Amino acid sequence: MSKNRLVITAVITERRPVAEVAATYGVSRSWIYELLARHRTDGDTAFQPRSKRPKSSPTATTEATVELIIATRTQLVDQGLDAGATTIAWHLQHHHQLTVSTATIWRHLRRAGLIEPAPKKRPKSSYIRFQADQPNECWQSDFTHWRLADRTDIEVLAWLDDHSRFVLSLTAHRPVTGPAVVDTFTRTVATHGIPASTLTDNGLVYTARFAGGRGGRNAFETLLAELGVAQKNSKPNHPTTCGKVERFHQTLKQWLTRQPQAATIDELQAQLDTFVEIYNHQRPHRSLPNRATPATIYTARPKATPTPGPDGHHHRVRVDRVDTTGKVTLRHNGRLHHIGIGRTHARTHVLLLVDDLDIRVIDAATGELLRALELDPTRDYQPTGLPRSRKRTTPRP
Repeated sequence: MSKNRLVITAVITERRPVAEVAATYGVSRSWIYELLARHRTDGDTAFQPRSKRPKSSPTATTEATVELIIATRTQLVDQGLDAGATTIAWHLQHHHQLTVSTATIWRHLRRAGLIEPAPKKRPKSSYIRFQADQPNECWQSDFTHWRLADRTDIEVLAWLDDHSRFVLSLTAHRPVTGPAVVDTFTRTVATHGIPASTLTDNGLVYTARFAGGRGGRNAFETLLAELGVAQKNSKPNHPTTCGKVERFHQTLKQWLTRQPQAATIDELQAQLDTFVEIYNHQRPHRSLPNRATPATIYTARPKATPTPGPDGHHHRVRVDRVDTTGKVTLRHNGRLHHIGIGRTHARTHVLLLVDDLDIRVIDAATGELLRALELDPTRDYQPTGLPRSRKRTTPRP
């Protein structure tokens, strides 16, 4: 039996004074009189606990706002864009002049059955984040895969500004090659200026430092050296170093999944161009101040510029051995060149002293200079400079 029922029974049935019942059960006399009034009008339901919810809530979210929240969520999901509470709040404020807290949006989305509470994640303070201080201070690049309607594999190459997440270039290739990297970088530089540095993984299209230990530069590395751009590469098996462009690829694929599957590489490129416009100018970015768009942040500060070295030359020393035909090989600007030393030096261990195009080949054991030349980048087999042996002019017997 509830305490309220005991109080009412004591007053009505036992006819005990209200003051005495109040003292016995530790309640106020005003509360007893309120219970008596409820009992006269409601009967036994007066004993049931009642909701403390106010009769009216002037500050409650209107039904129209709730419908707009759900409609915005549905529209963003259909477009393959981020549809979290923070993004919805940004769209409500910028497109509808409505200020709604993320907690309120999350609550209504949950009531509508559109989201489920996610397990607790690591606090953001536990992550160590690196971000360039200026636009063009660092460009990140990587490529990912996407399939056309006929299952043809296409590689999508991205250039992303580290400071603002601004998409500088997004192109489709079949496949991504070294010349494609150089071409897209050159065209991006013509549009947005020269960056101070680049950050990529160790793919052969970006660096030749793991290409069989030869130590030469590929075409992209040579271009960066000529422009004075500092080249940074992630550690092997550490993809999180280039985490911004990796995360961008996830967002891109989420959007592409919601689009009609492209039948040709040109159709895919048109879709990529549309996404760049949305990503740079229309979509708020959670990692940027005030959930701004990348274009806003990219244009807010002066751009960084490269700091060229003292001479821009490429210096290296390489150990090699003359092959059985009397030649050694040297890779320059991603292209392999053959340098003749002479059959008399076959299998001789040599050192190649490289100062850009100035090459000196010396005997590793004696220090004797075997050949000095200026490399001709247009020729695979470097000329010796000696006159060719004349053909036999006398008739054979």
